[in-house]
Amino acid sequence: MTDVTGRNITIVGAARSGFSAAFLLAKAGARVFLTDRGPIDEGRMSALKAAGIAVEAGGHTPRALEADLVVLSPGVPTTSPLIQDALGRGLPVVSEIEAASWFCRAPIVAVTGSNGKTTTTSLLGHLFRLAGRTVHVAGNIGFPFSDIAMDARPEDVVVLEISSFQLDHIDTFKPRVAVELNITPDHLDRYGYRFEAYAASKLRLFENQGPGDTIVYNHDDVLLRERAQSAARSQGCEGLGFSLEEVLSAGAFLRGTEIVLRRHQEEIPLMENHQLALPGRHNMYNSLAAAMAARAMEVSADAIRESLASFEGVPHRLEFVRDFEGVHYINDSKATNVNAVWYAIESMTRPVVLIAGGRDKGNDYESIKTLVKERARAVIALGESAGTVMRELGALAPEAIEVASMTDAVATARRLAQPGDVVLLSPACASFDQFKNYEERGDLFRQLVWAF
Repeated sequence: MTDVTGRNITIVGAARSGFSAAFLLAKAGARVFLTDRGPIDEGRMSALKAAGIAVEAGGHTPRALEADLVVLSPGVPTTSPLIQDALGRGLPVVSEIEAASWFCRAPIVAVTGSNGKTTTTSLLGHLFRLAGRTVHVAGNIGFPFSDIAMDARPEDVVVLEISSFQLDHIDTFKPRVAVELNITPDHLDRYGYRFEAYAASKLRLFENQGPGDTIVYNHDDVLLRERAQSAARSQGCEGLGFSLEEVLSAGAFLRGTEIVLRRHQEEIPLMENHQLALPGRHNMYNSLAAAMAARAMEVSADAIRESLASFEGVPHRLEFVRDFEGVHYINDSKATNVNAVWYAIESMTRPVVLIAGGRDKGNDYESIKTLVKERARAVIALGESAGTVMRELGALAPEAIEVASMTDAVATARRLAQPGDVVLLSPACASFDQFKNYEERGDLFRQLVWAF
C-alpha cells in the first residue's frame, strides 16, 4: 500500500516508532489516528495536534478500529486485545518498518540476530561513511525508520537494525542485503515461550528477497545455514555465509589467522584477525558479517579493512569503563539474554566478577554454567530475577551475593574484585524492573564506577 492518500490509518503505540510513523503517514496524505493505552507527554501531544493528527491516550476506544489499516509499534504485542480484535475483523496489520519501507527509495541493508545486531549495524554505518557513501542508520537503534525513510535518496544507503518484534507484521519489506547473525533463545515471553515461533519471526527478514538481493548468514549456525541456503536457491538471491569454522566457497572466513572474503570466484585476503578493532570471538562474527554485507554493496576491500580496524564499538556493549586499582570495569548492560552473557564471559581473559539479573524473559542458564564455573570469581545478583540467578549460578562461583540495587552491586563488586580481575555488568535480563531501559542501567553503572 504505497499510496495511502485519503486512507484511514490507525497507529497503535505512541512511543518513538509510532510517533514517527504518524508524521510520516500524515505527510503522505493519510488520515492518521494515533492511539495509546498509556499517557502521552504534553510535548508530543501538542506536536501531534499541531500536525492535524488525531490522537487518544489512556486507553483504546472503538475509534481505533475505524480504519483501513493498522500500523503497529514494536512495543505492542500481537496478543494485545486491540490487535486481536483488528485481526479478527480482517483489518490488515503491519509493522512500522513495513509502512516506512513503502516510502524509502534507497537500498536497505537490514541486520537482525539475537546478539550482535547493534554492534554490526553501527559498524556498517561506520563502514559506509568511510567508503564515502551517505548512510542513514535507523530502526531498532537511534532513530525510527519512519524518521528517515522519505529523506533517503536512491544513491544513499539505509542500514537498519531489526528486531523480531518489527518483523512480526511485515508484508512487502525487502532489504537489498539481509544480514542474519544468529538465532538463540530470547524474548520467549513474547512468543509463548516457544523458540520455534521466535526463530520463525527472525527468519522473515529475507522472505521477500529475490534476484539482485543478498542474504548474509552465519554459516556456523545450523538453523540459519539451512534456511538461508534454501531461501537463496528457491528465491534466486545471492547467499553469502560467514564462518569461523570452515572455508567457504562464497563468503567471509578465516584461513589460519587471516580473514578472507570470497565472492564471484574472486578471493580477497583482507587482514589478520588481530587487526580487528573489536575483541572477542563474537565480534569476529560481527566483523565478518559487516565485511560481507559491504562487499555485497560493492564497497572496496580497502574501505572495509580500514573500517574494521578503526571502529570503536557501541555504548553498553562490552564497553570498557575504566581501570581502577588493577581491576577492569566493563559495561555490557545491553546483554539482555543468556547467549549475550556467554559471548561476554567467553571474551574475557581475566577472572570475572559477574553482575547479573533484572527482568527475566524465560532464561535458561545452562549454556553459561561451565563458563561461570571456570572463570567467575564471584556472582552478584540483583533485580527481580536475583533469586533465579543465585539458584542457577551462585553455587558455581567461590562467592555469590544477592543485592538490592545497582549501587550495592558496584560497591560489592569493588570489595570482591582483586587486581587483575574484571567486573562485568552483563545482566542476561531486561532492565524494566528497576530502569527505564538498558541505557539507563548502563549509565548508572558507569557513573558509580567513575565515582570511586
